[in-house]
Amino acid sequence: MTGSTPAPFTAADHRARMERAARSAADAGLAGLLVAPGPDMVWLTGYTPTAVTERLTVLVLTPGRDPVLVVPTLEAPDAEHAAGSSALALRDWTDGKDPYAVTAALLDDRGRFGISDNTWAMHLLGLQRALPDTSYASLTDALPMLRAVKDAAELELLAAAGAAADATFEEIRKVPFAGRRESDVGHDLAGLLRRFGHEQVDFTIVGSGPNGANPHHEVGDRVIQHGDMVVLDFGGLKDGYGSDTTRTVHVGEPTEEERRVHDIVREAQEAGYRAVRPGVACQEVDRAARAVITEAGYGAYFIHRTGHGIGVTTHEPPYMIEGEEQPLVPGMCFSVEPGIYLPGRFGVRIEDIVTVTEDGGRRLNTTTRDMVIVD
Repeated sequence: MTGSTPAPFTAADHRARMERAARSAADAGLAGLLVAPGPDMVWLTGYTPTAVTERLTVLVLTPGRDPVLVVPTLEAPDAEHAAGSSALALRDWTDGKDPYAVTAALLDDRGRFGISDNTWAMHLLGLQRALPDTSYASLTDALPMLRAVKDAAELELLAAAGAAADATFEEIRKVPFAGRRESDVGHDLAGLLRRFGHEQVDFTIVGSGPNGANPHHEVGDRVIQHGDMVVLDFGGLKDGYGSDTTRTVHVGEPTEEERRVHDIVREAQEAGYRAVRPGVACQEVDRAARAVITEAGYGAYFIHRTGHGIGVTTHEPPYMIEGEEQPLVPGMCFSVEPGIYLPGRFGVRIEDIVTVTEDGGRRLNTTTRDMVIVD
């Protein structure tokens, strides 16, 4: 909501987040953080501009100083609420003035700054022109764990989003599949997500038959046929927090091979889930799931990482991938979603969102992981 703080987060929550972010920047050797409109700004301040345009809007967080929100003057009335409620100073600039000079006055002219990944290139280049001796690092690279550990309120929102996605699956398995286009089923999925409380639908993947061998196929005009395996991967935002789940269904009775591949993926997903516990490196979740698929002879057909973090976006750190040594911490939330993709034939993927607890993990998706037969 423009200019507002979404429930259940208070101004105090946002002030605490900004203070923590500034401390984290200092600990990482940064002179501060520059945050453009997008998920990071919403998470830190609760503020969403009425429009994201070529006009510079940026949150400036520097250790030991009050946060400052630089906005175009025409956006100032909407920004004032967020600024007042979150102890933000406001600096506005009018058309015809140089917004980069306004921002530069707030920055160390030789500092290194973390900058949010979705900052427009023209704005970064403008800052570099204004302050040629500064340098910048992607916020994901500099502070990858900034939003990774969720508090109790965030966990409740993620659990509610997961429950809504589960309710969507329970309903979609009742609709007819055979004889309908993938896009028809995708439309059904989007409508169900909204019915169960999602304000934003980010994706509805319906990969039938050979299309299921493309992990990001989404939907097409292919008519689903009796005998098809169908990958259903869907999610979005409910009350500002993400859902993301995958189940693979079959239209009519599967072959022995199809059932065997589905069982292997289910076992791999279970192995990945059971690897979750505090202190374990993220890559160990990937290794546990991948080992099951590799040992079954399908390692070459598992072609993506095992998981990604989720929160105010559906993809964010941490990532469950080989080489990621970040230890798991209670409160982290991420997907566990191994798959097998047989080109030209079919694919299988099973995905749950999992949160790290004090002694293991907890699934936020609870629908059956067994093969579901649909009509």
